[in-house]
Amino acid sequence: MLRRWQQACEKAAENKYNSGGSHFFCQATPGAGKTVFAATLAKRLLDQNQVDLVLCFAPSRTVCEGIRHTFSMITGSDFSGGFGAIGGVYTYQTLSFKNDEFWQRFKRYRVFVVFDEIHHCAADEHGRSNVWGQQIVANIQKLATYTLALSGTPWRTDSVPIAMAEYTNPEGELICDYQYGLQQAVDDSVCRRPRIVLADSEHLLVKEGSSQRSFSSIKSLLSDSTASYQSVIHSPRAIDYLLTESCKKLAEIRKSVPDAGGLVVAASVSHAKQIKKALAEKHGQSVVIVTYHHDKPLQTIEQFKSANTQWIVSVGMISEGTDIPRLQVCCHMSAVKTELYFRQVLGRILRVNGSANQEAWLYTFAEENLVTFAERIEQDIPETCLHIRPPSDEEHEHEPTCERENKSLQFTCGLAEELLSNLEWLPREKASNCHTGGDSNDLAELKLGRFRQRVIEAFCY
Repeated sequence: MLRRWQQACEKAAENKYNSGGSHFFCQATPGAGKTVFAATLAKRLLDQNQVDLVLCFAPSRTVCEGIRHTFSMITGSDFSGGFGAIGGVYTYQTLSFKNDEFWQRFKRYRVFVVFDEIHHCAADEHGRSNVWGQQIVANIQKLATYTLALSGTPWRTDSVPIAMAEYTNPEGELICDYQYGLQQAVDDSVCRRPRIVLADSEHLLVKEGSSQRSFSSIKSLLSDSTASYQSVIHSPRAIDYLLTESCKKLAEIRKSVPDAGGLVVAASVSHAKQIKKALAEKHGQSVVIVTYHHDKPLQTIEQFKSANTQWIVSVGMISEGTDIPRLQVCCHMSAVKTELYFRQVLGRILRVNGSANQEAWLYTFAEENLVTFAERIEQDIPETCLHIRPPSDEEHEHEPTCERENKSLQFTCGLAEELLSNLEWLPREKASNCHTGGDSNDLAELKLGRFRQRVIEAFCY
């Protein structure tokens, strides 16, 4: 049985397709059930003999596996992409490697294409498209019978237009065919109501050379010293505080939901190992780790979904689109500090299930950007993310060299935007050297003082 929003969105898409439109853009909050909606729409188009094949594209193999399973189950057909299959699922990375035989399908068959998390694909007329966006515009946009673009966070941190999206002219405001926000999802009991805990520290001490300075908050520390956010998230004391608080909350939830789980989003593989060790040895928690450097990461995620393990520690594997409904607590300790990434991480704990307790808690540090993102979580698409803007020669002229290089690499190589355009930089006097967000290499020695918390409870009316 479809949820009300899924039924309404399906009807809106059918109406647009039947009235001559071929492209449909849906913005629905992370955790609302976009994949089930897309699969149901695909089944209807197949049953009505409006399309012959269904192809899906997504940003990661983890997400692709979830889509493949859902589409196979709902359509009742083989969705492996092989001989006799009704469709297939592919990562955006594979777009550049498809041969002519693959693209010929769009000329021989009526194809329905689903783009999951379409904001990863950039395309505009000013040469700022990335490889994924270029391939979509060149090979799919005009050849597919119908397309469905999905996104929970429909904007890009580089302000480049999203492929397959439409914008008002000249304002540059995104046009969605259907929107389903977090407020609606919470009211409909489709998503959990988020609670965000911002941890700050008082009396921080920074030793720089022979001098020592004191700061009253993480914000003032990062604004007025050479210490970086890396030094905070790698501090054993800071890690221990955040893990202690989140473990207490998970233990409280597991009293009524025995299989409730927690997610830690780490900054690097070594950081993840440090966190895993602390969880297991100091806090007595059962924990698994999943990164691209580990063996069989997809299998580890699948096993965790139905296991009773308390924690999963991830680096870039469970930030977006991964469906693990038993996750109810999250520690955000990534070096990536963008609103897009923050909301995608939060979305991992918002998906409801049949448990008695449906609390969702995210723990992170009171870094200035993260505080701002938490404060406006009730805005489905923040005002600052509503618009795109054309490139400016003057902007490029004054842009730091390392940032220009990262943007150029993003546009030409088609890498996931959160891994390139939102890196944590070295202290200001070292900003000419790009820092990739790996292990901390601070110029200052940091000592954290007493911690305090601020809890933001969204949608409490």
